[in-house]
Amino acid sequence: MNDEHPGDPTPPIPTSSSAGDDSPAGADAPARDPRPRARVTRHSRRHRVRRRRLITIAAILGLVAVAVAVAGIGLAAQSDDALRGPQAAVTTAPGDGVTVAGSAPSTGPAAGAPSTAANTTTTVAPGPPHVLTVKTDPKKAHLTVHLSDGTTLEGTTPFKKTVPGGRITLTLSATGRNDATRELNLNKDRAVTVLLDPKGLLHRSIGRFTTGSNPKQVAFTPDGREIWASLLGGHGLQVFDRGGAKLDDITLGTKGGAVEVIFTRDGTTAYASQMETASVFEIDRVNRKVLRQLPTKGVWTKVLILSPDEKTLYAANWSSNDVSEIDLATGTVLRRIPTVATPRGLYITPDGARMYVAGYDNGEIQRIDLSTGKGKVLLKTGGAMRHMVGNAEGTRLYADDMAKDVVFVVDLATDAVTQLAKTDEKPNTIDLTPDGRVLYVSCRGENGSSYYLPGPEWGSVVAIDAESGRVLDAMVGGNQCTGLDVSPDGKMLAFSDFLDNKVRLYAIPPTQTLLDGDGGRATTHLADILKN
Repeated sequence: MNDEHPGDPTPPIPTSSSAGDDSPAGADAPARDPRPRARVTRHSRRHRVRRRRLITIAAILGLVAVAVAVAGIGLAAQSDDALRGPQAAVTTAPGDGVTVAGSAPSTGPAAGAPSTAANTTTTVAPGPPHVLTVKTDPKKAHLTVHLSDGTTLEGTTPFKKTVPGGRITLTLSATGRNDATRELNLNKDRAVTVLLDPKGLLHRSIGRFTTGSNPKQVAFTPDGREIWASLLGGHGLQVFDRGGAKLDDITLGTKGGAVEVIFTRDGTTAYASQMETASVFEIDRVNRKVLRQLPTKGVWTKVLILSPDEKTLYAANWSSNDVSEIDLATGTVLRRIPTVATPRGLYITPDGARMYVAGYDNGEIQRIDLSTGKGKVLLKTGGAMRHMVGNAEGTRLYADDMAKDVVFVVDLATDAVTQLAKTDEKPNTIDLTPDGRVLYVSCRGENGSSYYLPGPEWGSVVAIDAESGRVLDAMVGGNQCTGLDVSPDGKMLAFSDFLDNKVRLYAIPPTQTLLDGDGGRATTHLADILKN
């Protein structure tokens, strides 16, 4: 049996006169047997039979080894099937904006090049050609397409050409913008839009997507896989995957939209507030079905928060100046706790003993003893205190004043309040990274003639050192940046452009990168906020 034709019969056994050194009659064979010829003949026959058996077994084992090797190669190649196929040529016409650069890799090292493994680049023949469309914001960026065989294509965005398939890398550059790199598998026609960030920005744009009317809040699910948007001017809620593809719509009756949405720690249940009906909708997060509608018995319900044991829900009632305490086992309102005027932001200490309230009308921070319901005002600025967020350790509480453009910090051990940082115009939602070191603040910008009309400024988001108050970086958004959330893993930031019906996604760099980043665009972004 041989490797080329597995079905062929076993080849003849070499005779002693033609055997090589590996045969029994070779150099290591014993001397001629002095016994009678007949005995020697019987021994030779037995020896030949034994040799045939050994050769047959060896041949079978060889075929098994070859089969295993071939199977291994096939398995290793399965994930790269898109890279296989004949090399495709690229045809360009004069003036089409595309230039073929580079050449096919040579079979050996270039003259004078060191022949070390470190200088060796692995290349793969491109696959069948596909249409590649690349757009950028802003337009007219320089594009280099790095093909799998080491050659490149040059062009300018918007770019649309048929190019060799396979795994390719796109590099883009434009004046005043950070360079961008994207990798993709061109195993079919693909269209890519790349957002080129302003030069010096430490965060990286990774996507934008459209929502329904007036996304008031955006919130990642506890597993980080979904983004929920509450639509103040819409039907309720919309659910998107982490990349911005819409998964579902959740209708909250017919009388209003949604203000805020929160989740239980295990992510099984969501709660969404509705101002018009002064109620809270309890939603099965997995199948996205409304389980029940809980009346708050207050007026114009907005912000929600769960008790640490998640048995009680607290809902801030903007117009009745109180907070509803709802028993989730029965759905009944246990009491309505009086607060400062127009309560909005809420925070409960990890031990469940105290609640803090942000009073919008007079810029107040109020502490309430939940056992007695009695409150004490810790700060009154005369501004408009809006949102609150505490660190994981329960030692620091942050609150932003929308009228004073300031973030305050409360020492929860002493209730001492100090100013942490100045922000851009009209700060809205705030959130912390999981390590508690970076505070993100969405800023609406100057209003127009009405809350529902665009103003003379774009909105923005500032990243602030939660310890020192230093601004670490800043992103310019669209009209009225409002809702904001940091993903549970701390790697992604989502915020909404309220009047544009849009959500923007950014990659968050490591905390140390922000701390060492010389402020990123903390100052330079201010020139981009004013609309032309």
